[in-house]
Amino acid sequence: MTSELWALAEGVEAAVHEIGAELAARRSTEPVTARTVEEAGARFAELDGPAVAGLRRRLTALRPQAGWAPEALDGSLPAEGEWWLCDATDGAVQYLLGHPHWAVTVTLVRDGAAVLAVVHAPELDRGRTYRAVLGGGAELDGRPIAPLERATAVTVAATSQPPRVAEDPVALRRAGESLSAMAGAVLAVRNLGPTALQVAQVGSGHLALFWEYGMDAGNLLPGALIAGEAGAAVTDATGAAWTAGSDSFLVAAPGLHAEALGVLRTVR
Repeated sequence: MTSELWALAEGVEAAVHEIGAELAARRSTEPVTARTVEEAGARFAELDGPAVAGLRRRLTALRPQAGWAPEALDGSLPAEGEWWLCDATDGAVQYLLGHPHWAVTVTLVRDGAAVLAVVHAPELDRGRTYRAVLGGGAELDGRPIAPLERATAVTVAATSQPPRVAEDPVALRRAGESLSAMAGAVLAVRNLGPTALQVAQVGSGHLALFWEYGMDAGNLLPGALIAGEAGAAVTDATGAAWTAGSDSFLVAAPGLHAEALGVLRTVR
């Protein structure tokens, strides 16, 4: 199965490169001017809509039997069959503001588990591409990756929030409390854009750890497969196995994971 998935990953990578190049060419490097959420949404739809259609067309050609899972998963993955989970413009805010931290992400779910993931950042360092298959390791730009161990004092941690975190008061409170706790334990805390990309960056050692509160499986899933296959520890904030239904997330280099859990256990 691994060789079959790597062969498929080659085709997926070609597809996301094409879509990423089209998106990069269509937008300005100047921030999109919008006075309301509705205006910003309409402008984004003009850019994202054709990209979604193009990505679906390319992936259908690669895997006609696979269905389409919604980006906003309800806490579970389809239990049977193959399903694509895609985000043509992951990091919509950064994309609209002219920042390079956005990505095209694709995950293949098979019988309830993510088995293939590609995360492509077209404008980050002239283009970076992460990919992984279940049981086959993970790569960045065609080279195997692994997380890097660091002393906590020089660790740069990253975090984010689910798109509708304001509707979840518990997750919102935990996000604030954990930020204060983590900021006192590491060198710096940053939010560097798309969730999937930041999680993947833990797998390559560009970040030491990433955590989040709230349900956000659609954004976490591709990066979780990449980081896990690279050798990072992937759990929820209590140390239990992370699933699509988990209400928290933590990924870290193995030697830092226990320390990060200790910090997050102060959050109630």
